[in-house]
Amino acid sequence: MIGYYLTDQGKVRSHNEDAGGVFRNEAGQILAVVADGMGGHQAGDVASQMATSHLHNKWQQMDQLTTPEDAENWIREAVRAANNEIKAYANEHEECAGMGTTIVAAVCTEQFTSIGHIGDSRCYFANTYGFKPVTEDHSLVNELVRSGQITEEEAEQHPRRNVLLKALGTEFDLTADVVTMEFEPDDRLLLCTDGLTNKVSDEELSEIKYYEGEWESFTEKLIHLANERGGEDNITLAVVHYEKPLHEKEGVD
Repeated sequence: MIGYYLTDQGKVRSHNEDAGGVFRNEAGQILAVVADGMGGHQAGDVASQMATSHLHNKWQQMDQLTTPEDAENWIREAVRAANNEIKAYANEHEECAGMGTTIVAAVCTEQFTSIGHIGDSRCYFANTYGFKPVTEDHSLVNELVRSGQITEEEAEQHPRRNVLLKALGTEFDLTADVVTMEFEPDDRLLLCTDGLTNKVSDEELSEIKYYEGEWESFTEKLIHLANERGGEDNITLAVVHYEKPLHEKEGVD
């Protein structure tokens, strides 16, 4: 299983408030994390780094997750604890008041993947048969689309499209939305912040379903595309690819 993570400041922001990474446990299972921080006095980077570090540290203590139930419970508990840690820190440090972060995290095993999220950072699932979003944004415009008040096209240009209804660190005891899917050889996951999805269409992102090159080149290409189209926000993404067994690869006996 391959994991690759890349983040970029973009062309406008003075610093990068995104964080994340791809981490392995003792069994070689992967945890991929992407977080998009927000808050006054440049505290967004504190929140996103705290969320990432919390999940990373807990993952290092985890030997192996063997069932979807265990993975889902692990994500919910890790995210809830990270949320409470961020909220408590903000309450104790005036310069961090109001800070928060999105989070999307995927636990990837050789049988299944469990994905949890809060906010509008997304996870997409891809295989040779298709490409689809796994998460649903906790945002004002998504709620307006869901209720039929605006169209998806109107949502893309809505003046309040960055308003979140749910974010890590904004109140105690938040719960992540979690879903589990089968994870099979050659399946891929893409986790990313809105710095990417606001600039690159789902159709363009869907190239991941048949991409066969180096993941470094793939992620760099997407970041370049977002920057080419303005790069007003930080841009972050993580890819997890469940490689085909060696004997199934073309040209291998």
